[in-house]
Amino acid sequence: MGEPATTAVLLAAGAGTRLGRGPKALLPFHGRPLVEHQIRVLLAGGCRDVLVVLGAGSTRILAEADLAGASPVLNPDWPHGMGTSYRQGMAAAVQLRPSAVLVALVDQPGLTAAAVSRLRSSWQPGRIAAAGYRDGDGRLRRGHPVLFDRSIAVRSLESGVTGGQDTGARAFLASHPELVDVTDCSDLADGRDVDTKADLVLLD
Repeated sequence: MGEPATTAVLLAAGAGTRLGRGPKALLPFHGRPLVEHQIRVLLAGGCRDVLVVLGAGSTRILAEADLAGASPVLNPDWPHGMGTSYRQGMAAAVQLRPSAVLVALVDQPGLTAAAVSRLRSSWQPGRIAAAGYRDGDGRLRRGHPVLFDRSIAVRSLESGVTGGQDTGARAFLASHPELVDVTDCSDLADGRDVDTKADLVLLD
């Protein structure tokens, strides 16, 4: 189908409470805030626009990080969970009328432009393409980013399924498995998130 005009929504509103190091967006990665790296990866992967959803520490992030090439979207409801950031970012993205919306996480430092490009290349109208990564047993497990055809992105907002606390797109994806195709990105990226102190090794 070719690569669609894509708007990326980078979810970066979390406080990183379990890490105790402030907002994940500002975690140091190769000498700069992690959010800067993620923006560069998304743009290099072919995304036309990048919307960065900010919540915890937004004033500090805007002051300390270079968000050049991206547009911030402030989520005042971030304490109520990732679902609120998903809806804020997705609502802003569909207004730009892209062919597809790619949802990515700020705390996935192993994401690469090549993986973003592969996911965009797998786009099909009316469907969802999710990056997949193989576990130690070789099983392919769904992860991020997730690419929504614009029509499906709109449906996810209208359904209200994502309204539960801290669900993000998870509930919508679980309710519509028939729409989801998993694209193996194991050879191009590391799908692990930085959630606990043990995961900080991913930033080395």
